[in-house]
Amino acid sequence: MLRGKKILVGVCGSIAAYKTAVLVRLLVKAGAQVRVVMTPAAREFITPLTLATLSGHPVLSDFANADDGTWHNHVELGLWADVLLIAPATANTMAKLAQGQADNLLGAVYLSARCPVVLAPAMDLDMYRHPATQAAIQRLEGYGNHLIAAEHGELASGLTGTGRMAEPEHIVDWLENFAVSKAPLRGKKVLITAGPTYEPIDPVRFVGNHSSGKMGLELALQAKARGADVTLVLGPNTLPADKLQEINLVNVITAQQMYEACRERFDRQDVVILAAAVADYTPRNPAGEKIKKKKGDLQLKLAPTIDIAQSLGKDKKHQFMVGFALETENGLEHAREKLQRKNLDFIVLNSLTEPGAGFGYDTNKITIVGKDNKIKEFQLKSKTEVAKDIIDEIISQLA
Repeated sequence: MLRGKKILVGVCGSIAAYKTAVLVRLLVKAGAQVRVVMTPAAREFITPLTLATLSGHPVLSDFANADDGTWHNHVELGLWADVLLIAPATANTMAKLAQGQADNLLGAVYLSARCPVVLAPAMDLDMYRHPATQAAIQRLEGYGNHLIAAEHGELASGLTGTGRMAEPEHIVDWLENFAVSKAPLRGKKVLITAGPTYEPIDPVRFVGNHSSGKMGLELALQAKARGADVTLVLGPNTLPADKLQEINLVNVITAQQMYEACRERFDRQDVVILAAAVADYTPRNPAGEKIKKKKGDLQLKLAPTIDIAQSLGKDKKHQFMVGFALETENGLEHAREKLQRKNLDFIVLNSLTEPGAGFGYDTNKITIVGKDNKIKEFQLKSKTEVAKDIIDEIISQLA
């Protein structure tokens, strides 16, 4: 549930800061993008170099770089994060945040953050139970922030009691559960098709296209991140194997195999996203042996493949269906026609004539066309961001 999540870790001046190294490592291992902001006091307990190495990003502590004056934009940091996790959160920092003080970068980021804020307190037991600390905690929770309660155990002072920062494994578990509870597609089954199909001419050659499957994979990862049970029916591809392990994968080669895989699972799905670039035609009589080169032309007789979207659309009951239209001319006209003919809930239009869009790119530029003829145009974005936009639209319409 944390894969792809942007987690900004705020580190305060506490001996528990040493645990942050393990915490950052676990978050990265879980697939999260992690950045770290430290208070000046935190640098006395753990080096920025350690956390920069583990997170893969420079660690920020001051409003500007002392060497070249580069401004560290607290607003951008606050907008970047999906979650702001302050761990360890000291009594001093929590008191400041409760009062809206921003005398360091972390305080300014906190006031700028639009994402959920999670605090994991760490301090001695008497500090933790002091009325001033408890009042700050209550005020912060009253603002809508979340608390990972301090744990009971031996403290740095030598005393035993409640005040230890939650163990890194417990914090990661808490974040996982939090992500699940906020997952709008939790309990939904989502079927996605992706990639090309290869239609055999002979055992060596095929009719195909340049689709990489990247767009469909990003859709699958985004749907899974929102809590869905995702099945990806994927044509021939060279996608990273580690990403494919995150989802239920069905490998196919031909259009007919893709159709059969979808048909077998269709009735059990809540959402169906047909993003694959399925061949429109297949050789009528594929050769059993490699065709030898001869003088003169080679003629192939092609038969139309089954229209997967149209076939499934005829039998649609409760399913929410999304199709794709890749066009080179009259895009909106063709997209509207496909939307109606295939009984889709909306269709995603993109064009090969748009720079940076289409096959092979890591970016795409789309237009969403709805049944009510409502059109939403998007700028050129990474395919990850495009997938977020599409999944967001599905969630919005399901709601």
